[in-house]
Amino acid sequence: MKPGVCAGLLYFLAGNIIAWFQFNAQFVWEWWEDKPVLSNILFAIPMGFCFWHAIKSIVAETGEVWTSKLLGFGVSNFVFAIMTYIFLKESMLTPKTLTCLSLASVIIAIQIFWR
Repeated sequence: MKPGVCAGLLYFLAGNIIAWFQFNAQFVWEWWEDKPVLSNILFAIPMGFCFWHAIKSIVAETGEVWTSKLLGFGVSNFVFAIMTYIFLKESMLTPKTLTCLSLASVIIAIQIFWR
């Protein structure tokens, strides 16, 4: 895998973890239930920088914006599934979710390996 794509995937990973907390901390910790402004102030800026650098790294390496979009989509599905299982105990082992994760895997593989 090319270095720019690898860096982009790591930035997408970090950005999606931050995004998960921004949107779902309200369901994990009661304290966050009524703090949307604080959540946005705290999480949105680092999340935005991660996504910006992810896209920049991937486009610089591949020359295609679509590659960054589809890799970001695939990574976001895996981060969401794992974080939701860890923090909210919602299983990702349902037929519907496993099918969607399989499709996300295919999208990632196509973007990385198809030349």
